Amino acid sequence: MTDLSAIALVCTLTPSPEPSSSELMAHHILDELKAYGVQSSLVRVVDHNVKRGVLTDMGDGDEWPALREKILAADILILSTPIWLGHPSSVAQQVMERLDAELSETDEQGRPIMYGKVAAVAVVGNEDGAHKTIADMMQGLNDVGFTLPAQGGTYWVGEAMQTVDFKDLDQVPKPVASTNAGLARNAVHLARMLREKQYPVE
Repeated sequence: MTDLSAIALVCTLTPSPEPSSSELMAHHILDELKAYGVQSSLVRVVDHNVKRGVLTDMGDGDEWPALREKILAADILILSTPIWLGHPSSVAQQVMERLDAELSETDEQGRPIMYGKVAAVAVVGNEDGAHKTIADMMQGLNDVGFTLPAQGGTYWVGEAMQTVDFKDLDQVPKPVASTNAGLARNAVHLARMLREKQYPVE
């Protein structure tokens, strides 16, 4: 068992309480993490007044600072996004733009503040584009300072030009379930290692 914690940022365009495939995928991953004793929480970003910008606090009711504190308190970040027109959702892009502010934030020893934190990406859609979406998100997360576990991306993509979504499935397909399990296992392993031995200071 471990005292690690995780937060999932769900980047669906659909406000609560409507069902969300991106949220369902995130829940499946968090369930896998719970098997390792990881405490978790989930946020549907669109339910919050997250202002556009590249600062840690855009003021005037911006709710990103509260979400940022949850990210800073967690060891593992799960970023879950749908595919729209072959790209991550606009909410996912907005999250990455807000995380861009962390490039100038450091910890007490001068390291980038997101060093030592693990990030993984989940993608759902009913068209192609999962690999590119994962690549785009992972590149941004790595730039900010997150560490990516081996095979830290998972996805489900339905048949092109059809209307079946991940949330419409009766059960998680075995390849997806296996990938989610591996993602969780590797994320926990990496987070434990970073907890025990943080990146060196310059």
